[in-house]
Amino acid sequence: MARKIAVHQLKRELGLFQATMIGVGIIFGAGIYALIGKAAGLAANEVWLAFLVGAFISAFTGLGYAELSSMFPKAGAEYVYARKAFNKKIAFLAGWLIIISGIIAAATVALGFAGYFKALFGTPIVPVAAVLVALCSILNFWGVKQSAIVGVIFTLIESAGLVIIIALGLPYLGTVDYFENPFGVMGVLQATALIFFAYIGFEEIPRLSEETKAPKKVIPRALIGAIIISTLVYVLVGAVATSVVDWQVLSQSHAPLADVAAKASGPEAYTLLSLIALFATSNTVLLVMLATSRMAYGMAGDSPLPACLGFVHQKTCTPWVAIGIVMLGTILLVLPGNIGFVANATDFLLFSTFIIINGAVIWLRKKHGELKRGFRVPLNIGNIPVLSVLGLLTSLLMLFTFESAVSVLGIGVILAGILIYEPLRRRKEN
Repeated sequence: MARKIAVHQLKRELGLFQATMIGVGIIFGAGIYALIGKAAGLAANEVWLAFLVGAFISAFTGLGYAELSSMFPKAGAEYVYARKAFNKKIAFLAGWLIIISGIIAAATVALGFAGYFKALFGTPIVPVAAVLVALCSILNFWGVKQSAIVGVIFTLIESAGLVIIIALGLPYLGTVDYFENPFGVMGVLQATALIFFAYIGFEEIPRLSEETKAPKKVIPRALIGAIIISTLVYVLVGAVATSVVDWQVLSQSHAPLADVAAKASGPEAYTLLSLIALFATSNTVLLVMLATSRMAYGMAGDSPLPACLGFVHQKTCTPWVAIGIVMLGTILLVLPGNIGFVANATDFLLFSTFIIINGAVIWLRKKHGELKRGFRVPLNIGNIPVLSVLGLLTSLLMLFTFESAVSVLGIGVILAGILIYEPLRRRKEN
């Protein structure tokens, strides 16, 4: 009971609050619950600084997304922006990187969910993560409105968990040296490269453009609002976490924020935060997979990707083939079970994509300066957006902070996207 229908037949169900909460929901669950311990092992007590640096990099690129989404409110987002600025080959590469990074991100957070689940119930990590991915895919198939409702509820729960951590940790503030870091500047940059994963989500909001009311106004506002909210919370959580639990202990934890709660308030708090972390991480898996499937759907008509990715189910009005492909890819990447490596691989691909996105903002100012923009990146020299230039340069810089295995994998994914473009294009044209 499925047929291919026009892109415009996705339902416009989302307003500013829902779009912002989806962004915040992806951001909050993505890294703060799962990766703050690993980040503490790289930046020690300066983990709060790594979050702040990550926020600036996010803001540079996020403002570019805001401008582009106000011009081209399409589900294909990055693919559409790169095609308008450059050509279809670069556009395909941008979309390819987003789809692969989204699948990897969902797998990473699913493993984070399974880590907290194991801490509570002693279950094996990989099977639990795979089951979560399947359940989230079923909900995404059911409908965007239903996914958004669950996302908003879970976002409020996970936000409450971070507020609890901050409240429990406030009495401990000032008890440690927040600039203690035996790993120096490189440690902060490596931690930033890792916990930048904690900011993924802002770039996924534009992919909901075709399911959002008044997207040219709503999407930029939701995007900027999500970054501001998450930055304030992250810096506070980073500071209180290392105040309550020694950074060396934190770096070894499978349930870092639950350990912070336990140290500050006892075993009951550990259980509570572990349960909240389950909501947080499952919410991110749900919403990342939602946005990634929309990217695949948005590319189906114009790019060399198979047209079947554009099939929309008659009853649920959701792109069921794209949802299924994203689910299968995510389950495959869950199998290795290495959360730190998988998260870094996601970030490498995202930084690569952000180079293209910031380049698109800069080039479109020169190529199509006359086009109406509902939002413009501030701080310009002539028609050159300085913050987009900084976004491009900082994204390029961050590519050099990853370990060699991550870089090799990331470069391999980029080369694969370049190599498959022509065969896919010729096959689709024939």
